[in-house]
Parts: sequence; C-alpha cells; structure tokens
Amino acid sequence: MAACKIDLTLENGYKMPALGFGTWRAPDDEVEKALNEALEAGYRHIDCAPVYLNEPTIGRVLRQWLDSGRVTRDELFIVTKLPPHGTRAATVEKFLKRSLTDLQLDYVDLYLVHVPFTVPEVDGPFLTDANGELVLETTTDHVALWKSMEAVADAGLARSIGVSNFNQRQLQRVLDNCRIKPANLQIENHIYLQQNELVKFCKANGVTVTAYSPLGSKGIEKLLNREVPDLLDNPAVKEIAQRTGKTAAQVLLRHLLQRGIATIPKSTNADRLRQNIALFDFELSSDDMVKLNGLDQNIRICDFGFFPGITKHPEFPFIVAS
Repeated sequence: MAACKIDLTLENGYKMPALGFGTWRAPDDEVEKALNEALEAGYRHIDCAPVYLNEPTIGRVLRQWLDSGRVTRDELFIVTKLPPHGTRAATVEKFLKRSLTDLQLDYVDLYLVHVPFTVPEVDGPFLTDANGELVLETTTDHVALWKSMEAVADAGLARSIGVSNFNQRQLQRVLDNCRIKPANLQIENHIYLQQNELVKFCKANGVTVTAYSPLGSKGIEKLLNREVPDLLDNPAVKEIAQRTGKTAAQVLLRHLLQRGIATIPKSTNADRLRQNIALFDFELSSDDMVKLNGLDQNIRICDFGFFPGITKHPEFPFIVAS
C-alpha cells in the first residue's frame, strides 16, 4: 500500500508526510485497532500526545511493526507533545523521556509544546478549585521553555521541535529568542477556520503548519457540551464531492493539502481511514479552491471550553468572544 505522496520539508531539512493519523480521544482498544489499520493503509505520520492517554498502547503497536520489519524507524514520522502540566523549562526533558518510554522509541521526529499556558504538575486529573475551574500557573516563560526544547533537540531526543495552539504574538516571541527555529505550528484549521494571516506568517518565517480537526470534530460536542457545525454537510463541499466522485472528507483534506498545510484526520473506522489517505490521485480545480476558501467564517470548534477557567490565563491564545 502506497504511503502519503506529499511531504513538507521542515526548516532543518527533515521531511514530514503531509497526511498523518490523529489519535486524540481514541481509547486504548480503539487506537490499537485503528493504528494497525492506519499503518496497513500507508500512514507513516502518527500524531500523539500524553494527554490523549493512549501513548503506551501506540508504543506497543509501533514496536510490533518495527520488530516484525513491516516498517523501519526512518519510514515513520512520530509526533508527540509537551503537556499543559509540563510547560516549564525544568520539566521538558522529563516529560519527553516519559513519552519516549511509553512510545518505545529512542527519539521522536517532532516534539511540540502542546499549549502556550501552564497548569500545576500532577499525576492525575488537572487540579480544579471550588468553582470547578482549573488551577492555573499564571506565568508561562516561553523563552526559557524554548531553550529547554532546544536542549532536547541537541540531545537527539527530538529531531525537530515546534509549538501547538500558539498565536502569532506567542510564536513571534519564540522566533525572536530562538537558536533553533520552530519547525512546525499545529493549529485547528478547516474550511470554517482557515487562519490565513497566521498561516501566511508561518510560511514567511519558514514554519510549516499542521491542521488538526480538519473535518470539524463533530464528535467533540459531548466534551464541549454545545453543538458544533458539520463541515461534511456543507452544500458546497457536498457538491464538489459529488461532482468529483470523492467523499466530502476527501475534499476537505485535499483543500488543506493544496493550501500547503499538513493535516492529521482522526478516524477509528477502517473504511474512512483508507478513504482519508486516498488524496493523491486528484486535484481540486482553482474554482473549487476559491469556493472552499470563501467558506471561512472564523468559527473555532476546539476553543478549550473543556478547560473551565482557562481563558483567565494570561497566555490563553485565542480571542475570547464577547
């Protein structure tokens, strides 16, 4: 089975497959089956994080594939992230080594700071106060934090380093004070939240962009306790899909790839996994791209509403709707 046919070249020369496999909120039994299906289908870019609570299971699957020779380490591009309770300079190496142990790897291909804010370090659920709001550490020193990220890159524990959910101001702060530039910014990006200015800023500064929630994350509704838009049901998307003989998901993913953005759709359904990677035998026309570009509504789905009180943190990255 052919792997992803489009790579993005990172600033340091390493190549990242532009189509990856997302593992957010996939419980152990689901992620084990789905990751095996994904690797069979040709996915080689696997997106992980400690807060997804499934890295040990992912590690077991990766080890089975590596030990059996079905895949080599150089063929894989493994991403993981520094969790919100680890975003301080003193704990970067500890949390990365913990992920490496769980993933049964000597290094990751890309290590991201998951969020630009910090909560107290705990072993279990994040601390909350009497009102049910998160207890926050009110300062997050991005400059000191980045120096520790550079140190794990120097040590060979991460081939590339980057950030996730940072806004332009926060990313500029890192760029102004770095020795190793962030290789990647991972953000929510889809037809209703295209973030063109931020994407343009990243490209101008040699930072690749990865889109999470590219299909809109309809399944997040229960977690957020609110309705979210159904991107797959958009009339323009459905019309293009019908006319081109593709699925609505394939149209949405191809739109991102043609914008020069990597993406990490998550599915635990074998058929959809295979459909989502079958993006390299067609192109959207310029008219279709214009039509899809015109759907931008600045609608953020993953607004961190599942972190009650997080908007009070001085480094909360998003504009809060009034």
